[in-house]
Amino acid sequence: MDIVSFREYCLRKKGVTESFPFGELALVFKVMDKIFALTDVDNFVSVNLKCEPEKAIALREEYPAVTPGYHMNKKHWNTIEVDGTIPDDLFKAWIDHSYDLVVAGLPKAKREALQAMGA
Repeated sequence: MDIVSFREYCLRKKGVTESFPFGELALVFKVMDKIFALTDVDNFVSVNLKCEPEKAIALREEYPAVTPGYHMNKKHWNTIEVDGTIPDDLFKAWIDHSYDLVVAGLPKAKREALQAMGA
């Protein structure tokens, strides 16, 4: 997956915005103002994605390209190297998982507002 495909996939999700809250290189994707993905826009070598803690450990054990989240809470975040070893469909499933986790953790009013948005 390249950065263009990654960005387009993230932005197709309902309620997603992109921003640079940590400087001009850290591209951040948020759903209803909560981060679900981030990467270095200038050097697309890895992506940080939120992950259910038990699944995060299992993925790290199974895939050498998956490590504890760099500069993130290592219990809830993974860093995935974009080195071609992870198939795009699996990578997209992990993006979906991150997005879904964040949506599930939103306050009820924000979840309802998200649901009310057009597809």
